[in-house]
Amino acid sequence: MKNEFLTKYQSKIQGVLRCYDRVVIKGTLHSVGHAGAMTNLLYRKDTPLKDFASFIAPYRNQLHQNAEQIAQQEGIKIEFIRKAKKIRKEDLVAQHLSKRPVTEGLVCILSAMEQCQNYEYRYDRNTGRSYLQMTSGKCLHYYFYFKDPELGLCYMRVPTWCPFRLQFYFNGHNWLAKQLDKAQIGYELVDNALTYIEDFEKAQAIADNFEVRKLHHRLDDYANLYCPVARKLCHIGYHWSIMQVEYATDIVFKNDKSLGAIYDHLLNTIIHAVQPDDIAKFLGRKYLHGKNNLEIETSCKQVRHHMRRIKHRMGASSVKMYDKYSKVLRIETTTNDTTEFYHYRSVDHRDGTKTSKVAPVKKSIYSLKALVDILGGCNNRYLKYIAAFDDPSIGEKRLQKLSAPSKNNQRTYKGFNFFDSDDEQILKAIACGDFLIHGFRNKQLKQKLGNKSTGQVSRIIKRLRVKGLVKKVKNAYKYFLTTLGQKAIATALNFKELICLQQLSYQL
Repeated sequence: MKNEFLTKYQSKIQGVLRCYDRVVIKGTLHSVGHAGAMTNLLYRKDTPLKDFASFIAPYRNQLHQNAEQIAQQEGIKIEFIRKAKKIRKEDLVAQHLSKRPVTEGLVCILSAMEQCQNYEYRYDRNTGRSYLQMTSGKCLHYYFYFKDPELGLCYMRVPTWCPFRLQFYFNGHNWLAKQLDKAQIGYELVDNALTYIEDFEKAQAIADNFEVRKLHHRLDDYANLYCPVARKLCHIGYHWSIMQVEYATDIVFKNDKSLGAIYDHLLNTIIHAVQPDDIAKFLGRKYLHGKNNLEIETSCKQVRHHMRRIKHRMGASSVKMYDKYSKVLRIETTTNDTTEFYHYRSVDHRDGTKTSKVAPVKKSIYSLKALVDILGGCNNRYLKYIAAFDDPSIGEKRLQKLSAPSKNNQRTYKGFNFFDSDDEQILKAIACGDFLIHGFRNKQLKQKLGNKSTGQVSRIIKRLRVKGLVKKVKNAYKYFLTTLGQKAIATALNFKELICLQQLSYQL
């Protein structure tokens, strides 16, 4: 992956790794997955709708018996958590592993009363119609934590009430560690971060070769083991979809001193500099407009004692930056809804035909392959953005180049003065997220500037081209911000907002 941030700090960087981190998968039974399907099942079983609860009760009892039987076979006890929201299950699992180290197989079984979806019987006196309605309630959930020989530490969350929607978790870094063991490649894994890898290129090749079909088979096997009632309710089995996925780009530095100085400056700068349209650009979206009502926010906090995190969220997706253990700079894109991203794929229509076009990413686990490039692209755009802020001394030179006069064809073009309101308006206009992604024409820039004529805008574009801030598309009157332009404008904005304005705001 070519990136200016990586090029600039290549002497301090040990290597770069891109792979999935947290992956949460949802399992759904089509035969009971919604009220209509459950109604049809009861009709096929000659069971009145009002007897739904008594029909499901035996399946609930079987799940209790199955969990107790597995616990007895493993010689462990099921631990019930009374205040599930106040206790981190990961901490309990760590305690179990410290007492009973497990390299492969079941680690522990936790249980808790938690929210779940449910069906309730309804009768409409006016129409005389009876039906089932989806509601929310609480039921006992079992958490089976185990170490898979391929995926590492995982869990399967099993509700004891219909529609029996499963939840499965694994971590991509743990999976990769297992593959590195097989390939006999040395590494150091701290929590979910690989702080050292003997051969980054081979590790990246392994990470890129993640097989979704193998994952699918494993999911089916664990569903049969921990939720055996599914086979009686649905002969097809579970449909597996992506509930949450995180894709990380880890830049591993040679020592913590190298990252520390860089990260402090990045964090202090980005939290003031990132605007809503920038967040849209990171996530591959168009510039914010009237039809886009997704909530946008930036937050910064201390994540436990060893990490500081800045997060930019738009809708159900976000881009985050961590300093993991003062040695790994992690850029991570997370989404709880893959349909917020688009790619070119085959689309099935109701009339049985197929067409290839740009469409939302499906939630199926088989979209994990396509999401590597999509989410990795978000990380890369964020890295390019922070490359403009990573060295204050370089910023001064770019600001000087921006403000000095330039000559072209015996004509002098004045520099840009960021303290001049007209120049500030021009620079902010061409740096907006929509122009960065799609470029701009004279007419579009004129709309941003408002009070300028077409001729004046043409002279402004010429001035920008002479300064090397924008470039023209061949055979088209369309312009894009250059790499120099992105860096110089970002530097100028931050020089004014983060240094000058802050210093002048101090009371004498």
